[in-house]
Amino acid sequence: MSLDTTEKQQLINTHQTHGTDTGSVEVQVAMLSERISKLSGHLQQNTHDFSSRQGLLKMIGRRKRLLTYVRDKSEQRYSSLISKLGIRG
Repeated sequence: MSLDTTEKQQLINTHQTHGTDTGSVEVQVAMLSERISKLSGHLQQNTHDFSSRQGLLKMIGRRKRLLTYVRDKSEQRYSSLISKLGIRG
């Protein structure tokens, strides 16, 4: 359920804050969201894959911590990221 390099580069290009940005919180959350959606699709087909389910829960927790960090730093960045990714309602 990993991302290809072309998918990673496309996510980086759409969510980066400046030209050489590859690791900002926005990029990390976008990559985690894409991995979460791919893995949840896999788990719908393979319901007994418990180790992947545990990895999914860890990724969801990491994304939640990153989103909390962004919300604490800047409410505007948080709301724009949430709307751009289409998560949380």
